[in-house]
Amino acid sequence: MHNISVLVVDDSAFMRKSISLMLESDPSIKVVAAARNGEEGVELARKLRPDLITMDIEMPVMDGLTALKKIMETAPTSVIMISSLTTEGAEATIKAMELGAVDFIPKELSYVNVNIGKIKEDLISKVKEITRHKLIASRLERIRNIEKRKPVYTSAKDLPQMHYAALSIGISTGGPLSLQKIIPKLSGSINIPVFIVQHMPPKFTKSLADRLNSLSQLEVKEAENGELVRGGVVYIAPGGQHMKLKKVSNLNYTIDITAEPANTLHRPSVDVTMTSVIEHYGKNTLAVIMTGMGKDGLEAVRLLKSKGGVAIAQDEDTCVVYGMPKAIVDSGLADLVLPLEKIPETINGALVNGKESVRRYSN
Repeated sequence: MHNISVLVVDDSAFMRKSISLMLESDPSIKVVAAARNGEEGVELARKLRPDLITMDIEMPVMDGLTALKKIMETAPTSVIMISSLTTEGAEATIKAMELGAVDFIPKELSYVNVNIGKIKEDLISKVKEITRHKLIASRLERIRNIEKRKPVYTSAKDLPQMHYAALSIGISTGGPLSLQKIIPKLSGSINIPVFIVQHMPPKFTKSLADRLNSLSQLEVKEAENGELVRGGVVYIAPGGQHMKLKKVSNLNYTIDITAEPANTLHRPSVDVTMTSVIEHYGKNTLAVIMTGMGKDGLEAVRLLKSKGGVAIAQDEDTCVVYGMPKAIVDSGLADLVLPLEKIPETINGALVNGKESVRRYSN
């Protein structure tokens, strides 16, 4: 019955055992080996060629980041990082995504009995979804190798002509690496707000925002409750909370960080944030749905299209996991389906050279 082979790499015997038990509770998953450090992990990855590897970050002999880099160079494999819920752990996780890790699970939650069922469910679903896409390793390699270059301001002729007043992006699995190929290439001339939902726990979104800010022409920050929305700023929803908007005066909005609604599958949720953006900016919202599992964002895009708005979906070949964009495409809601490297060019073409206007729109 086993058709998914997994290698577990962790210096903690408890974690090796816990992860193995969680994974093998599903009859389709087999843990083929467990390594105590990165060096053993690299050797076993080369020897066994598993379908997927879970990798701790902090280990003796060879740490997880070094091991990840070596594995990607010699035996490219889908890797899920086991990450500490600390600022340092979050920064290391963002670095791991740059090196080619496809996803991560928070380490501390594995110790909390009340959450163990949820963690097991998330881990198994990630392993099964990631390994279902056999080309993930090659897709990650392609994404990492997208050349750094100056933005090319293409024509927006392929998009319906209108004045875009806000940009809303939804993304999940494979997001940190993909966003590094998008946000730094957005023109510094863009003067409308950009709202991003990336499925992540607390602390991780702050590290992601700081990393993107260091690379980008636009200001990128983790959104803060009550702050005034400004054009030319990229707001990333904080992990574990929803990001909404509140109207404070004509065409002026503030960020509303809230735990409500509490019954969503994800927090932050693309549907929650994007719906709020659409409620305030109407059809003049430009929606972009990128790599990720599931269909978060589908209902918000459906609302946007009902108002006459425009939506872009990332194409299958450049998605780490073709789930969220697929839901948009299959529902006939995507105006454009684009490879990752064409998304910033298209956004720039739509928003620069006077295309955007915060004050010229109607709901």
